Amino acid sequence: MHPILLKLGPFTIYSYGFMVALGFGVATFLIYRRADKFGLNPDTVLDLAILILTAGLIGARLFYVMLNFEYYRVSPIEIVNFSKGGLVWYGGFASALLAGVWYMRRKGLNFWKASDLIAPYLALAQSIGRVGCYLNGCCFGLDPHPAQIYSSAALLLLFAILRIWQDKRRFDGEIFLGYCILYPLKRFLMEFVRDDSPKAFYGFTIFQIISAALFLIAVTAFFARALKWKKGSSSSR
Repeated sequence: MHPILLKLGPFTIYSYGFMVALGFGVATFLIYRRADKFGLNPDTVLDLAILILTAGLIGARLFYVMLNFEYYRVSPIEIVNFSKGGLVWYGGFASALLAGVWYMRRKGLNFWKASDLIAPYLALAQSIGRVGCYLNGCCFGLDPHPAQIYSSAALLLLFAILRIWQDKRRFDGEIFLGYCILYPLKRFLMEFVRDDSPKAFYGFTIFQIISAALFLIAVTAFFARALKWKKGSSSSR
């Protein structure tokens, strides 16, 4: 473990916070650079990216606090202490989705198109953030598995798949729903080598249950939108 990246006098730079911030910054920059390709205003998309990433960070923290309520009830000041980690991705995903839908409706943005733009870089930000987990020693795996490194590598692969797929997409929502299918699949499998998730139902963790539910919803939505696109393509011939 290497939880402290750098100490400069009274200032301490923590590995976890630094890697999360780096992932945040890289993803936001790349989303901004690519907005034109989707026919979207870069400045509007930049505001959207900052909003959903910020909302995601808050939601991820709150979900973690809920899962560890007894600890934070005794030490509430620790809620704002990010130096030791403590983010739950699905909490962040839910809050980011709600904030994104609100903003896109307010600005008249196409939800599916904007989500297709963002999805690959979401995976990239996660991949970078997981390196912070490894350095911090959180989200650990069963001995001898470095679950954080497995996860980071899988997310980097997911980014590459989605980014290549992005240039070949046929209908709006294809990439975002692809993310919502592939990420839960990865998370479900990863839980088998993690050692920090309590069992919740028949030996499965709460995150495996959430992953399975999201996977089924996303697969259904994907085929529904694909069928709608196919019917639209056939009628326009």
